[in-house]
Amino acid sequence: MPFGGRSCAHLEVFFAVGAAPRPPNPQLRVTTQYNGSMERLRASALALVLLMVGGLGPGCVRRTIMITSEPPGALVWLNDREIGRTPVDVDFEFYGRYDVRLHLPGSEPLMTSGNASPPVWEMIGLDLIAEMVPITLHRRIKWHYVLRPRDDDPEALIGRAQRLRSEIPGARPPAKVPQEP
Repeated sequence: MPFGGRSCAHLEVFFAVGAAPRPPNPQLRVTTQYNGSMERLRASALALVLLMVGGLGPGCVRRTIMITSEPPGALVWLNDREIGRTPVDVDFEFYGRYDVRLHLPGSEPLMTSGNASPPVWEMIGLDLIAEMVPITLHRRIKWHYVLRPRDDDPEALIGRAQRLRSEIPGARPPAKVPQEP
């Protein structure tokens, strides 16, 4: 007999809570000794159901990226979507690599990437439990960028270009452009 020597008739009555009682079956003869285990089983099942139902509602996981810059006030694009000026907080859903662009007048534009790596509670298997726990879990990722001042001096630009050209193997020197008197 399954379930520790008890027949399925006991379990059928246990799971049919609120149903009308069935008339006794004369062919089925069950003799068990009552020891209170049915109440313990019922209480355990009720506690499990309450825990699952109660735990499904209030659980929450919040994910935020905070982007700051030096100097502050830079306009930020995250994956080609403008999100605001630094310091800025943005909610996100997916972990991984994000493209980040910052622009501030008077500073060199910055194009880089940021990595949002998941915490332990977001690993496969644990993420379901984290969503069911009746507390709010908050993952805040902080990225800080330093912007360089803009260098608009044309003579310095030409000097950097000539220096880079000399580092390229096999590059020819630039042709002289005649200057007008």
